[in-house]
Order: sequence, then C-alpha cells, then structure tokens
Amino acid sequence: MKRIVLIRHAKSSWSDPDQEDIARPLNQRGRLSAALMAAQIVELDAAPDAVWLSPAARTVETWERMKPILGEVEAETHKALYMADPDTMLKILQSTSPKAKTVAIVGHQPGVSAFARKLSDGKIGPTCARAFTHFPTAGLAILSTQEEKWSKVTFKSCRFEHFSVPKDLV
Repeated sequence: MKRIVLIRHAKSSWSDPDQEDIARPLNQRGRLSAALMAAQIVELDAAPDAVWLSPAARTVETWERMKPILGEVEAETHKALYMADPDTMLKILQSTSPKAKTVAIVGHQPGVSAFARKLSDGKIGPTCARAFTHFPTAGLAILSTQEEKWSKVTFKSCRFEHFSVPKDLV
C-alpha cells in the first residue's frame, strides 16, 4: 500500500502588499501550524519518504517548519506545482520513485482539495468530505492506494483516510 499526504501551505503573511504572491512567507500563525501538523503526521504514522513542493516561499517554509519533526526526507520543488491543477499534480505524483511508500505534496488551493476529490474512490466519511468544501491553510489529507507503482495511480483509485486542520488539534 502507498500513501499520499496532501498539505496546503500554512498561513502566509500579507504584511507587504507589494510583495509578489510567490514570494510571500509564512506569518506567525503559519509557522506554528506547520509544526503542529507535522506532529499530526507523525501521530498518524504517515511520515513521507519523498516530498514534492511548490516553489512558492510559503510552501517551502511550511516544509522547512515540518522537517525537524518529520526528519530529513528527500524534498524537491517542482515549478509546475505553483497553483497546479489536479492533472498536473497527478503527473508529478506518477513521476515519484517507486521506492517511496509515502509521498507528500505541499501545494495551494484550489488544487489541493480538487486533487484529493479526484483521487478519491468516492467512499468518503463525513470528516474527510469537508475537505472538498473548505481546505484551510495547513490542512492535511491522507489517501492510500493499492497500486504498487506511483505511475499506475489514477483518479478515483485512492481511499480517502484522513483529513484534519490545525483547529482540530488545539
């Protein structure tokens, strides 16, 4: 079984209204939420073997805040993940090394929730279904697949196992 951990970047700063979107860092709440959600990933035994990141400062910083809790993991930025749609996210997921058992993707809305919905086989519990209507910053979704190779993962081939947000944990 392989697992996919989808993470929306933590809360970003709007303190500089002239700053380009891709360059916005996390604010204080975002820095705290990233670490909190990393602890949740550990608790759920879903620490990734590989990580794909959008190149946006807020996604990279989200991962940097998670890393001390999750440990050193191969992480790569992928330019196409910046505001990616589900088709793009699937292609990137499918390119993951077969050695990885759990892959994390740190990205943006609306792509993250749309990707979770499209991957899902449709058998979704109420706590997970809320991810499709509201996937807040630092939100975390975990899906699993029986596929042995990432290249074989398709839409509707995954089981939606978990969804949580920072407010659920405090």
